[in-house]
Amino acid sequence: QVQLVESGGGLVQAGGSLRLSCAASGSIFSINSMGWYRQAPGKQRELVARITNIGFTNYANSVKGRFTISRDNAKNTVYLQMNSLKPEDTAVYYCNRLQEGNDYWGQGTQVTVSS
Repeated sequence: QVQLVESGGGLVQAGGSLRLSCAASGSIFSINSMGWYRQAPGKQRELVARITNIGFTNYANSVKGRFTISRDNAKNTVYLQMNSLKPEDTAVYYCNRLQEGNDYWGQGTQVTVSS
């Protein structure tokens, strides 16, 4: 089992920045990918960004150029730096880890962007 603990959400004005963190613990395997997803009220959960253990990344078109995903493998932690936030970025953000064919999810952290 893998446990994921997220932190860093909150309330910010449009144009502001937030940094999310997600620390993994438990049965950690070196070959994995980690990512951030988000779910706004009434909408499906969607991919925001993912990063593999060797640093390959992919982003949703809606966040390219504004968000940056990174990771510290020594700390089993993934980060999401969110800049130029928009009200439409408001959602619950979930951390995800995929390893050995298994998906693990964090409890979610609320990000609210006011206009």
